[in-house]
Amino acid sequence: MDKSKSVDSGHMGEKHGEKQINLNPIISIGEGQVEADVEKYGTLHRTLTPRMIHVISLGSNVGSGLFIATGKALAEGGPGNMFLGYLVVCIGVWANLQNLTEMTIAFPTSGNYIDYADRWVDPALAFGAGVAEWLGWTSVFASEATFFVILVNYWAGGAVPDAALLSIFLVICLIVFFMPNKFFGWLEYFGSLVKVFLFIFITLISLAIIGGAGSKGYVRDGSTWTDLPFKNGFGGFANAALLAIWAIGDQVFIGVMGGEAESPRYSMAHSANLIPWRVAVFYLVSTVLVSIIVPSDDPRLLGGSGVAASPFVIAVQDAGIKGVPDLINICMIIGVLAIALECIFLPSRILRTMALQKLLPDFIAKVDERGRPRWALTITALAAVLLTYMSLSAGGLEVLNWLIAITSASFFTNWAIIGFTSFRFRAAVKAQRSPIFDHQYGWNSNFWPVAPPLVCEPDML
Repeated sequence: MDKSKSVDSGHMGEKHGEKQINLNPIISIGEGQVEADVEKYGTLHRTLTPRMIHVISLGSNVGSGLFIATGKALAEGGPGNMFLGYLVVCIGVWANLQNLTEMTIAFPTSGNYIDYADRWVDPALAFGAGVAEWLGWTSVFASEATFFVILVNYWAGGAVPDAALLSIFLVICLIVFFMPNKFFGWLEYFGSLVKVFLFIFITLISLAIIGGAGSKGYVRDGSTWTDLPFKNGFGGFANAALLAIWAIGDQVFIGVMGGEAESPRYSMAHSANLIPWRVAVFYLVSTVLVSIIVPSDDPRLLGGSGVAASPFVIAVQDAGIKGVPDLINICMIIGVLAIALECIFLPSRILRTMALQKLLPDFIAKVDERGRPRWALTITALAAVLLTYMSLSAGGLEVLNWLIAITSASFFTNWAIIGFTSFRFRAAVKAQRSPIFDHQYGWNSNFWPVAPPLVCEPDML
């Protein structure tokens, strides 16, 4: 093997007469296999096109956290705390992607930063990060199922038992993973387009409502900011930040998808430049609009029905605009389903990576001929089903709050791990005198070493 390519393949061989560290090989970055040990475990397939990756990166993590949970953040923190909470998390997302993309383009593996923690730090850290990531995303699936019930009840009005609605949700989501991976990719592509359309639509509608549109509309003058803009003080800010990290904080989904992309280095470089702007525009614009069109003391913001679940639906109905709430609800349901699919895809790949690293039993790493990690998908699906039906208990709302707290804590923890792993990655590159950043499609952070400590900023709050 040519030594100039040894870093790309996962090896740092001998150079300049020095003894170098030999890392586990990742032998493909093009269409075909993703990792070694193909005969023993099978291989994931690179079936996700650059167009899929770009569109999915635009709409990923845009779901109930944007369209529904912003209402809860407004009610608990007021407009000022909500904006600051989301702003802090958006800064952390940008720094996180600076660190993650640099490593992902150098080593485009499906396990992403779990694999990197094992390579450059310690297997114990990789195990902890993997468990936290798996649990966090599985919890998101359960919370999306709860939001699905809330949205459907906007029309059903409680006529359909929650257990039946949850079962329908599970069947829709889980049947997708009986299909080839490319089917999942196209569904995510379509779901992302719908979510982007919905964001543009609700932005225009919100601006119209501010201007007094609707039979019951009136001009909004920003008076909602004069009454308790920083509601509940630091506690309100902390709650808003937790909801923000739950909604947008974990952007490693695109990194994991990069391990199954046809052109991972091109796709990841493009996505790394796109995602921070998308997150800032989508979420910060939405928080400002929500804070103007709905007062933070509106009791419906914390309600359990579909109408009370979304601040945008509340504002549209209060303005007397007919038909729009139904369209918003349909698009939100599609968005929730798209996020739920991500919540099965990503943790299953995390489990498989941990099995390949000998952190879990190796049978979990096995992949079928269509590139699906069957055992990892099965384990993840069973856990998702269990957590989903837990919401049927008497304390269903409390369960949802616990799931949000678990997810936020998991994502905060892994941000710190990614930051530390980035330092170790740079140290390895420097020690090996590697020209990895000079290769074709090479990408390095322009803000290093600012980004690694900055990613820990929200963790300190």
